[in-house]
Amino acid sequence: MPAPLLRRIILCLAIASPAVIFRITGFAPNPVVDLFVFGGAVVAASFLLAWAAEAAQKDISGALAIAILALIAVLPEYAVDLYYAFRSGFDASYEQFAAANMTGSNRLLLGFGWPLVVMVALIVARQAAVRNNTAKPTFLQLPGTSRLDIGFLAILAVVAFAIPLIGMIPIWFGILLILVFVAYLWRASRVHDDGEKEFVGMAAHIANLPQRARRITVAGMFVVAAAIILASAEPFATALVDSGSALGIDSYFLVQWLAPLASEAPEFIVAVLFALRGMGAAAIGTLIASKINQWSLLVGSLPVAHFFGGGGTDLALDARQVEEFVLTASQTVMGVAIIVALRFHRTAAIGLAALFAIQFLVTDTTGRYILSAIQIGVAIVAIVIHRKDILPTLAAPFRRATIPELDQELASSRR
Repeated sequence: MPAPLLRRIILCLAIASPAVIFRITGFAPNPVVDLFVFGGAVVAASFLLAWAAEAAQKDISGALAIAILALIAVLPEYAVDLYYAFRSGFDASYEQFAAANMTGSNRLLLGFGWPLVVMVALIVARQAAVRNNTAKPTFLQLPGTSRLDIGFLAILAVVAFAIPLIGMIPIWFGILLILVFVAYLWRASRVHDDGEKEFVGMAAHIANLPQRARRITVAGMFVVAAAIILASAEPFATALVDSGSALGIDSYFLVQWLAPLASEAPEFIVAVLFALRGMGAAAIGTLIASKINQWSLLVGSLPVAHFFGGGGTDLALDARQVEEFVLTASQTVMGVAIIVALRFHRTAAIGLAALFAIQFLVTDTTGRYILSAIQIGVAIVAIVIHRKDILPTLAAPFRRATIPELDQELASSRR
């Protein structure tokens, strides 16, 4: 095994080891210490997952690989969020946290992750243009295959508004969302890509190993990381709530933003590494797939976890969570509208980041509904501008096409 890879794996295991010791011995000095110990373990395990998941694409090619990578990368988030949903089944005080982590990570992914990747990709592309004395690009071009992901995300974004409208997530609705995710994986597996995958960073070290050694390494990293996350999810989630009370900080705020920062950081780093290597389309593709996972499998699993925790068949939402779902769904609609033409412009990235930052200043209910309306307004303008791309995008999840065909359609639409 290459020395750089071995050193980083050992570092991640060293960071996670205190959490394992705490978990085995039952030692829990105070919520704030628990928060850092178990939060650090989640971050370390997330890096192991991200490296292994990316390297696994050496043996799984095509759009399905990106979908699976996105799924594995958000496993830490799933573990924390599903714990809150499960506990809400027998502890009503946890109902308010059931969807908090999901709405926070969802908005963080689009409002921070998407613009970050686009800006890095454009900086790299513009530097290359200066060296080659060519025109500097002002947008990131997405491949024709992205229509599949964007089409699924568009459908989910519209369907998501049903949740705040009925004020709950019924278990039948959750099962429907899970089935949508299954359909997404199946459709992604039907898109064939014979192109050679390029790897960066630690994933490149793993991918370059001999086949047997590579598969053993990837499987081992998956198992160890999953074990660390499963062991840390409950105490980390509990420490988030208890730390809020101990520090005088809103526990909902910590659950909504601190946990996603821990679980999403490795995914953002991997995406930025892609962008730095000039693979901005692949980077944003992974983040789009993560959004699909969150709106389908994660949201769909919440009422199921609530039910198995002893709750009823409906996961009720309070007024604050309804407000959060409206804000999150409207942001998703805006994001879809911006990229529906398969071009992610620099000004759009800046606008997404600005609107994401504003929400931290607008804390009252009225202001947040106004912000949601503004995001819908931006979406409507973008849809009107890109109206020719709406039907092809919405049709993409329901039709089979190869990558050459999709790219040819994209080229035709630009003429």
